[in-house]
Amino acid sequence: MGEFKVHRVRFFDYVPSGVRCMAYSEQTERLAVARNDGSVEVYNFPANYYQEKIIPGDDKRSTESICWAADDRLFSAGLNGEIIEYDLEKLCVKYSLDAFGGPIWNIVSNPSGTQLAVCCEDGSVKLFSITPEKIVFEKSLDRQKDRILCLAWHPSEPQIITGSVNVIRVFSVSSGHLLHVLKLDRRPVSGQKHECIVWSVAVLSCGEIISVDSSGKLQFWELNKGTLIRTYKVASCDLLCLAVSETEDSLLVGTAEGVIFQFQRLAVQAENPEQQWVYTKPFRFHTHDVRAVVHSSTALISGGVDGRIASRPLMEKVQTKSYEAAQRNITFPHRHLVSCAQASRLLLFQFPERLELWRLGQTDESGIDGDLLKVNKEQELLLQLKRKGSECIRCSTISRCGSWVSYTTGSRLFLHRLRYDKDNISISRVPKVPQLQTAALQLLFSPDSKQLYVGSVGGCVHIFDLSEGACKHSHKLEPPSGSSHPVHLLAANSDGSLLAVASSNSQIDIYNLNKLKYECSVPQYSSPPTAISIHPSTNHLVIAHADQQVLEFNIAKKQYTEWSRKVLQRGLHRDWLERDTPITGITFNPLRPDHILMHDTYMFCVLDKSLPLPDDKTPLLNQKSLRQLSESARRSHTHAFKITKKFQPLLFMDLLDDGELVLVERPITDILTQLPPPMKQKKFAT
Repeated sequence: MGEFKVHRVRFFDYVPSGVRCMAYSEQTERLAVARNDGSVEVYNFPANYYQEKIIPGDDKRSTESICWAADDRLFSAGLNGEIIEYDLEKLCVKYSLDAFGGPIWNIVSNPSGTQLAVCCEDGSVKLFSITPEKIVFEKSLDRQKDRILCLAWHPSEPQIITGSVNVIRVFSVSSGHLLHVLKLDRRPVSGQKHECIVWSVAVLSCGEIISVDSSGKLQFWELNKGTLIRTYKVASCDLLCLAVSETEDSLLVGTAEGVIFQFQRLAVQAENPEQQWVYTKPFRFHTHDVRAVVHSSTALISGGVDGRIASRPLMEKVQTKSYEAAQRNITFPHRHLVSCAQASRLLLFQFPERLELWRLGQTDESGIDGDLLKVNKEQELLLQLKRKGSECIRCSTISRCGSWVSYTTGSRLFLHRLRYDKDNISISRVPKVPQLQTAALQLLFSPDSKQLYVGSVGGCVHIFDLSEGACKHSHKLEPPSGSSHPVHLLAANSDGSLLAVASSNSQIDIYNLNKLKYECSVPQYSSPPTAISIHPSTNHLVIAHADQQVLEFNIAKKQYTEWSRKVLQRGLHRDWLERDTPITGITFNPLRPDHILMHDTYMFCVLDKSLPLPDDKTPLLNQKSLRQLSESARRSHTHAFKITKKFQPLLFMDLLDDGELVLVERPITDILTQLPPPMKQKKFAT
C-alpha cells in the first residue's frame, strides 16, 4: 500500500448546521434541505444521493419552510417575512418578495404547482400565483387573531387547512372565508389549562385532516363535520413534523426526542376490505429534535438539530436484503471545507463565518508501519479571518506556497496576501479586487501562485493575474457548448499548463492555459463527477463519479486510457460500487506513478493501476484484515484496491511536498459534544 508519515488532524472544529426543513420533488427526484444558517442544499437521488447544489446562507435570512413548485422551481419563506425563489443555475437568490404579514411560518404549493400559500405571524394566509418570471400576490384569506404556524392544501378540493395554538381552521380558497373551526383538547397541567400548539397538518383525499401537536398526539379529524375521529398518544414530547406518502397509505411523525414513528393504513382483517391506521415502526436515526420528515415513494427521509439527513428505504418496496435496502446517513458535505498549502505545511479551515489558518505539527522521529510518533512541535493556530458582511462563506482556498488566501461569499470575491517573518505572520487585504457580474462558485490558485482561477456560472472560468499586493482580471474561458450550468470542480496540472473544469451537468472541459484556449472535452458520462485531478507526470485526468465509477482520460490523445477501458469493460467490484459516500478527494504519489490516492467519508484508498482489478468473488478486504492472513493467502488476494477504514469520518486528504500525508478527521462524538443538550429521557435504572 505504501508507507507515509500521516498527520491525523482532529482540530478542525466543524459542526454541521441543523436541518430546519426539507422538501422532495417526485418529478425531478431532488431533495431540497434548508439549514439553520440559511443555506440551501439540493441532493440528486438518482445520482447516489449526491449533494449537487449548495446555496450559501445569510445571517439576515431565516428559513422556516421550503417547497418545490412548477416541477423544478424552489421557494422558501422565513422569519424575515419574505418569500424567496432560488436560481438553481446561478446558485443564488433569484428574488425576494415581502408578504407583508410579519414572520412567515410555512409555505406550501397547491397540488398543481401553480399557486403558493403562506401563513404569517399576523394571522393571515396569503395566496400567490406562480408566473414564468416570478410570483404575484393574489389575495388574502380571512385574517385571524392569532398566529398561524402551519397549513396544507386539500388534494382535490379548493380548501386550505391551517394549524395554530389550540385550534385548526378550514378555509375556502375561492371565497377566502373561514368554513370550520376545530378546537383541540387542552390537557390540564398543575390544575391549569396548557396551550396545545399544532406544529403540522396534512389533508387526505378522503377528507380527513391529520394533525400533530405539542401534547404528543397524532389526531384524525373529519373535515366537513369538524369532528375528531381518532387520537393516538404517540409520545410524551412535542410532535414537530408530519409527512404523508403520495399514495396516502403511510405517514411519518418526527418528535422532539429524536424518534420517528411510522403509521400505515392496513386491513383490519385478511378478508375485510376495511382499513385503519396502525402504528408499525419506530426509528431512532437522530440524537436531537427531528425538525423535518419527507415521505418519498421509496424511502423515509428525516433531518434534525444534529445536522444529519437519514434516508431509510421502505422495506415493503424492497424484495431482498440488498444495497437498495440499506439506510443512508448524510452528515458531512460532499465538498472540501479544507485546503492545503503543500509547500508550507499549512491548512485552511472554512467555517460559515470565518477562516482558520493552522500550521501542522512536526516530528523528528521515524518508525515502522503503525507506530505513533511523538510530536516535538505542536500544531499552531496562526490566524482567524472573519468574513465581511452577513453572507456566509461559499468557498475558500490557499495557494501552494501559503502566500495567498481567497474566499467568496454569495456576492463578493475577497483576496488576502500573507507574509511570514520567522514566527510572525501578517495579513493584508488586496484592495480593488475585480468583482464578477455573477457569483464566484469555485476557487483555485495556479501551482506557481501567480494566478487565481475563479469558476462561475455557465461553465465560465475567470483568470486573475496576481502580483505583490495587486490583482488583475486577465482572461475569461468560456465552454464551447454554451452551457448554462455552473462550474462544479476545478483542477490544474503541476506545471499550470492545463485546467480541467467540471460543470454540474457532468460536462468536463479542458483548457490549454499557455494558449488560453479550449483543448478538448471528456465524453459526457451519465453520473456527475464528485472529484477530479490531473496526474503530475502523465497529465492524465482522473475522474470519480457519483455512481462510484473511477475513470482516467488521456488529455493528449483526447480519449480514455487503456486502463480506463478495462474498467468500463470489466466493471469495478460490487462492494466498491455499493459504497454510500462519494469520492471527494484525489491526489497522486510522485514516487509511485501507478498509484492513485482517493478518499470518501469512511475510507482511504490507494488504487494501484499495475495490479489486476478484483472480481466480485474476491473479498475487497481492508488492510487490517489482510495483515491477519498468511503470506500465501495475502499474495492470492493481491489486487488494485488497497483500502483502510482506520481514519474516519474523513473530510480531507492531501500529500505534502515532503511526502507526508495529511488526513483531516472529524469524529461524530466530537460534534455531539458541541450540540445543545437533547431532551432528557427517563431510562431504565437511572
